[in-house]
Amino acid sequence: MAIDKDAIREHIRGILIALGDDPDREGLKETPERVARMYEEVFEGMNYTNHEIAEMFNKSFEDDLDIGSDKKDIVLVKDIPIFSYCEHHIALMYDMHISVAYIPNSKVLGLSKIARICDMASKRLQLQERIGSDVASIMMEAAETEDVAVIIKGTHSCMSARGIKKESASTVTTTYRGRFEKEPMLQNQLYMMLAQ
Repeated sequence: MAIDKDAIREHIRGILIALGDDPDREGLKETPERVARMYEEVFEGMNYTNHEIAEMFNKSFEDDLDIGSDKKDIVLVKDIPIFSYCEHHIALMYDMHISVAYIPNSKVLGLSKIARICDMASKRLQLQERIGSDVASIMMEAAETEDVAVIIKGTHSCMSARGIKKESASTVTTTYRGRFEKEPMLQNQLYMMLAQ
């Protein structure tokens, strides 16, 4: 699915009118075009399924690795900065950091691929909980492992800038798959790694 920039321009112009402003005044003349370009960038992930993202970023390193299903080695990339937009208000979710851990089964992903997966999964109209599920699903497919953990901490402008206006409130979500879900010892090891 491609993002329809023409429709975005038209609707943003309509929103400006609905707000009681003049879309033809100097400061707003190019706003519909700027918003269309911005949306194309910040919602890039909406163009792809989780499967397609996994295929894009499944480059792995398999040579000289002593990995297998009997191992409990954890690969952790922590504090990856991301942002997203809440699907309820199209409000910014910001100051977000995501940590992704997995236990390699037969291959190890390039570390930058993990950050790219997080970026692409967040560039959608999202819920923080779904970002965790999407990243876990993509990681499971790309890394060919069942054992994935995703921890996200973020601030939501739909809570901090409007409504209840609790600007210091943050939300933490966890998503566990495979052995991370079943083995408390692995969760404890992960928490110790996150605290370092």
